[in-house]
Amino acid sequence: MKSKKRILVAPLNWGLGHSTRCIPIIKALITHNFEPVIASDGIALELLRKEFPNLSAFELPSYNITYSKNAKGFKTKLLKDSPHLVKTIKSEKKIVEALIKTENISGIISDNRFGVRNKTIPSVFITHQLRVLSGNTTWISSKLHQKIILKFDECWVPDHIGMNNLSGKLGHVNGFKAPIKYLGPLTRFKKSHFETRYNLFVLLSGPEPQRSFLEEKLLEELKLFKGKVLFVKGKVEAQQQKEIIDNIELYNFMTSSELEVAINESELILSRSGYTTIMDLAKLEKKAFFIPTPGQFEQEYLANKFQTEGIAPFCSQDEFNIEALSKTDDYKGFKFEDFELNYKKLFGLF
Repeated sequence: MKSKKRILVAPLNWGLGHSTRCIPIIKALITHNFEPVIASDGIALELLRKEFPNLSAFELPSYNITYSKNAKGFKTKLLKDSPHLVKTIKSEKKIVEALIKTENISGIISDNRFGVRNKTIPSVFITHQLRVLSGNTTWISSKLHQKIILKFDECWVPDHIGMNNLSGKLGHVNGFKAPIKYLGPLTRFKKSHFETRYNLFVLLSGPEPQRSFLEEKLLEELKLFKGKVLFVKGKVEAQQQKEIIDNIELYNFMTSSELEVAINESELILSRSGYTTIMDLAKLEKKAFFIPTPGQFEQEYLANKFQTEGIAPFCSQDEFNIEALSKTDDYKGFKFEDFELNYKKLFGLF
């Protein structure tokens, strides 16, 4: 009997978005008779272990990406952390080289982990950022990222190729000669019609300390909200915890299946404007209000894009108050453009 090819799937641990958008890729690999092997660190690894308890999973060195307490210090902190990042990438490459031998790996799918690649087997890089926004250094940050992408055999962009896309100028650049494949939006969710159970669903994620800052602020503001609220902190821990505070149903985390039902049952979503969240909300055709992570140019750009397009409003973390949610009445919400991805053809690389 022919053994299944084993494919290493390694998302970056930066919030939950990179790991959650790998879930449909992992499921498709299993469906098409491959055996995925998971590798990451922190909450990204913990989440995928909970989703796929029967798959082999390995810990990679952490990039230790956190934000400064002050949004204006974000770029400075990244520069300061760059020596650690370079060291981690070198360490990743050595671990991957060892895993290829010990785990009989036939291919690699890396979601934004720069060192998870190897010249001896097909290596894919997943990103929606062919252009990396960084203010007045956008040109150089984009060129550096594109240089890394070119070290991989293919680059998979989770978005539509045409004008009705979600990533805008992030995932669509001219003159970049890389083997790019547009997958359409990647989401683990399906739209279902449930009776509305929650007036507001607060969905948090992202690196600390800004995730905690927003949690604290929202819990205070929600004391003034009259409807029923579901609040998921985005803290993946050993055990799921639930508590009721007045009109708020509060969880530390939810599984994919629980989140799918909960979002479908919710009238309005309040969240960061992370790209994976946007793909999920587009699939489920929800109305949303965004609060971009302070200092993260990508989220600020995406929030502004969807406000300009009349899809969803946003405001800064400092300026948010509960009355701002009424703005969503004037926005149309997300609509999903169907896209059928040919996974058999996509996985032909391996």
